[in-house]
Formats: sequence, C-alpha cells, structure tokens
Amino acid sequence: MLVVEKNALTEEIESLVQRFGKDRSSLLKILHEIQKTHRHIPDFAQQEIARLLDIHPVEVYSVITFYAFLNTEPKGRNLVRVCKTITCDLQGKDAVCKAIERELGCKFGESSKDNKFYLEYANCLGLCDMGPAMAVNERVYTNLTPEKAVEILNGVK
Repeated sequence: MLVVEKNALTEEIESLVQRFGKDRSSLLKILHEIQKTHRHIPDFAQQEIARLLDIHPVEVYSVITFYAFLNTEPKGRNLVRVCKTITCDLQGKDAVCKAIERELGCKFGESSKDNKFYLEYANCLGLCDMGPAMAVNERVYTNLTPEKAVEILNGVK
C-alpha cells in the first residue's frame, strides 16, 4: 500500500474545500482564503484546488488572472490600490499617486524596498462619487488628498 504524506498547504486546501464545498461555485471563496493567508496563490495550490474540485487547472488560473485582487506571485505585505477611473482622475488622483510614490519610494507595479507595500492601480473601486479612492488591503479610503493619503500610509507603517 502506497502511503502519501500530505503537506500543510494540501491540508489547508482540503479544509477549505470541506468548509465551502466541493463544487465549482466554491472556487472563488477558496482562492480568496488562500490569498488572504499566503498573499498569493502558488502554482502548487492552484493544482491542488483543481484536483480537489475536479476542474482543470487552467480554469483555476483563469479565475485568478481575471480578478485583480488575486495574485500568482507574492506582493508586499500591504497592498495599496488606487482607483484609475476618469472620475478619480478629474478629482486629483495624479497628485495623490505622486505623493504615495514619494512616501513609499516605489512606483506603481512595484513593492517598496522593505517589502511592506505593493502599489497597483484598480480599474474601479466603485466609489466614483467619493474619489479619489484608495484601498489598503481590505480597507477603503475616499476623498483623498496627497496629505491624507500619506497620513493613511504612515498609520499603516
């Protein structure tokens, strides 16, 4: 009899499948939990999720790459997303973004040198009437000014 030893990630995914269910509709919930715990969804996790949900690994990967909040590579500990809609542009987004880049010492699409922050744009945060808007991890901030954005980031540091 072949005995296969499970690693911790496999056990974690099995637990999530048991919690959320084994059908395709559980995929996004499972991916979100893995992302929350590991800051990304490693290739191995994608394969295990596909195996346990009995779907093709390409389907798992396509869901991850479709949603901006899911990542295949680890990013900085704190994810900073700034809305890049025209509405936020008109309300002063560029000045806010420049202040954020100056404060963290990195550009959008990069992690800070200490890996505490990763900057990226979001297609829309759904807060057009309160722009410019920014999300830091799961928390959203609105009506930003350059000063307010820097103050928020200093509170996160």
